Amino acid sequence: QVQLQESGGRLVQTGDSLRLSCAASGRTLTGGIMAWFRQAPGKEREFVAGIMWNSEDTNYADSVKGRFTISRDNAKNTVLLEMNNLKPEDTAVYYCSQKRGVSLWTIARLYDYWGQGTQVTVSS
Repeated sequence: QVQLQESGGRLVQTGDSLRLSCAASGRTLTGGIMAWFRQAPGKEREFVAGIMWNSEDTNYADSVKGRFTISRDNAKNTVLLEMNNLKPEDTAVYYCSQKRGVSLWTIARLYDYWGQGTQVTVSS
């Protein structure tokens, strides 16, 4: 079983930057995709960014391209999400996730493991 633990969420202002971290533990996967999703109140969970565990391939939602950067440290079993120029519409609970497969990045129900989430609130 894989355990994922997010950290770094907090209240920030429009235009601020924030870094989220996801630490994986337990029987960690050595392949597949690590991703960040987010869910705002009353909305469905949506894909934000993903990175392949064994390559530099990344994928981003159009709404965050150019502002967010995902990276990983395999030795530390950690995935980071650097968020710049934050906007009120980025307000959500951000979840770290992992899947064994290497396709269909954006479909939440295909991910095998999830963290508890960390709240990001961007004030205007």
